[in-house]
Amino acid sequence: MAFKPNYNFQKNERNRAKALKKQEKLRRKQAARGDDAAADPETDAEAGTEATADAAAAADKAPGDA
Repeated sequence: MAFKPNYNFQKNERNRAKALKKQEKLRRKQAARGDDAAADPETDAEAGTEATADAAAAADKAPGDA
């Protein structure tokens, strides 16, 4: 049986590789510029998640809820 191409998989792989290349290029550009805070977007994302969790916990403890 002949090989059946999976075009969606191939397209997704190309897009994934393109996104990785863009991220790496951005990291190198920021590192060359000396932006240490901007070079690590994961810490910003984690901080935002913690703030959202705190707000949700505060909403659960509303004074009207008995």
